[in-house]
Amino acid sequence: MLLRHGETALTGEKRFSGSGGSDPDLSALGREQAERAARELAGYGGGIDAVVSSPLARCRQTAAVAAARLGLDVTVEPGLRETDFGVWDGLTFAEVQAQHGESMAAWLGSATAPPPGGESFAAVGERVARTRDALLDAHRGRTLLLVSHVTPIKCLVQLALGAPFEALFRMYLAPAALCEVAYYPDGNASVRYVNATAHLR
Repeated sequence: MLLRHGETALTGEKRFSGSGGSDPDLSALGREQAERAARELAGYGGGIDAVVSSPLARCRQTAAVAAARLGLDVTVEPGLRETDFGVWDGLTFAEVQAQHGESMAAWLGSATAPPPGGESFAAVGERVARTRDALLDAHRGRTLLLVSHVTPIKCLVQLALGAPFEALFRMYLAPAALCEVAYYPDGNASVRYVNATAHLR
């Protein structure tokens, strides 16, 4: 099970918020979203065995709410952190286009082009794949809740589908949205749903 963190002050302003700049807390709305997601997860059929979170504050706070309702502890996994957006961190999409148009065009056109001082989508995908493999090895037969960010969650879905990197640009993931990916002993995976938000209404 994959859960995006709740909103922060930067989310509503549609600003780049990665792992290399500020580390904002959940907003009041974000805390409410985390509570709603936690209630939804408490009713998940089959139960959840462990909660694993990105080290960034917004995820740890979201994970703590879910873990408290599930009666579990939170394990922090650095590999689930958001992309490092480098000098773009804290800027809006429009501001980046105005100030860094050439590097943004390269970033949008290639999975291997990083933001200045940041990580490419390819680098994030490799990091997430390594993290996924390590978690699967350590938790075989168990159901995990991974609390992470837009790019790592999209990467997990993209990898499960065997889709190209371009698929990352064609997925939308709302704050506190849930996704479910099942992994099987033969190495196959299936995506059961993406961007579930009924619990937030």
